[in-house]
Amino acid sequence: MRADVDAGNSEKLFVSSTTILIPNNNNNNGPGKSRINIENDGAAIIEIDNAIGADNEQFNKMANFEDIVQRCRTAFASGKTKDVNFRRKQLENLLRMYEEHENEMISALDADLRRPKQESLVVETEFLKNDIKHILYNLGDWVKPETPEKSFVNLLDDVQIFNDPYGVVLVIGAWNYPLQLLLVPVAAAIAAGNCVVLKPSEISTNCAKFITEMVPKYLDNDCYPVVCGGPTETAELLKQRFDYIFYTGSTRVGKIIHAAANKYLTPVTLELGGKSPCYIDKSVELRTAVKRILWGKLINCGQTCIAPDYVLCSKEIQEKLIAEAKDVLKEWYGEDIKSSPDLSRIINHNNFQRLLGLMKSGKVAVGGNYDASERFIEPTILTDVKADDPIMQEEIFGPLLPIFTVENAYDAIKFINSREKPLVIYVFSTNSNVVKEFKQNTTSGGFCSNETILHVGGIYVQNFAHDLLFNV
Repeated sequence: MRADVDAGNSEKLFVSSTTILIPNNNNNNGPGKSRINIENDGAAIIEIDNAIGADNEQFNKMANFEDIVQRCRTAFASGKTKDVNFRRKQLENLLRMYEEHENEMISALDADLRRPKQESLVVETEFLKNDIKHILYNLGDWVKPETPEKSFVNLLDDVQIFNDPYGVVLVIGAWNYPLQLLLVPVAAAIAAGNCVVLKPSEISTNCAKFITEMVPKYLDNDCYPVVCGGPTETAELLKQRFDYIFYTGSTRVGKIIHAAANKYLTPVTLELGGKSPCYIDKSVELRTAVKRILWGKLINCGQTCIAPDYVLCSKEIQEKLIAEAKDVLKEWYGEDIKSSPDLSRIINHNNFQRLLGLMKSGKVAVGGNYDASERFIEPTILTDVKADDPIMQEEIFGPLLPIFTVENAYDAIKFINSREKPLVIYVFSTNSNVVKEFKQNTTSGGFCSNETILHVGGIYVQNFAHDLLFNV
């Protein structure tokens, strides 16, 4: 079913569902009436007068989440997603969507984040294509029963482990990588034989619009509906019973989702943020180190969960680092960074204002310029930062890089261990003993020496999602 409801000047809200409740207070044929057109492609595109995308309270009147989830549950119970050929066909369709609409995907990313095309190709569209190809290549092996080692008790038995799908999975995407962070776990869930409810981030509105328009045209609508909305609608959605929830986003929202999942003891994966320290010692070739740190920091204008969050180094290295950073930024972006096409923008006004507040911590040593009309913040390095400054209390998620000075590696380790466990620890040192000290005496989600970002590659993400969603 395709429902097009026209109500004058309005903003579109989208939900893939055959059951749509549309509030209409008009009892006549006046200007405010709705028009519904029916097509047989399974998508419902809804327009409501004065709708405000994510935050409109009317949305959960329009989208009957209980019916949507029940529709998925009925589809799963039919057994159609357990057919490996069906899964493969759906994945091939998803790959075809990437290939046929790559330009539209890049345009949506540009509209939401002013993301440079080359950057979007690397971290979104090509990443997604490679993800699907990797799954398709390995799917035949992944679905085979496993034969574990036998013990004396079952030596004469035929023992196998079958990887069964969970059932109906909810995947909630994030706004900073609005296509990749939604569709990678969705592809893994499809491969595992689950039905999936897709919830794109309402903050990246253009990418959410792309998802809600295109996914129903390529994937089975009974098994893979798309729902949109903001916090109110997500809270309503979380009242439904799911068999697995996969969420990417902030720790604050992650706690809310975890609490909602507890009602049904629903297993969850929460891919949350954190502060990722970057230690530099005097043994490194500093210009190379600075380039790698700034590259990791400025992808997506710092709006990356594993971006280097702050630097730990001696005062001597700090001064040299600042000089090198000025040269590198000029080399990359020219004299007028704002006019460079190679730096993304902050996602919205709220995050822009939050970052301006954090910039008041310490002293600006590099950058510091901004333009609210474009949500532009220049790559900025801050010195004289204190441990209790606001910028050291939360994930920065922007192009600000504070430097906290320490005497040596042991002081850096002590500082890291006094705080919440980092998402990643980056260590720049040619001394293998220093790298070893950090590995052995700290705990973090990831660890990378003399590089940034690269420890989280496509294969890692795919295998991680595979293990979770195949219930192994």
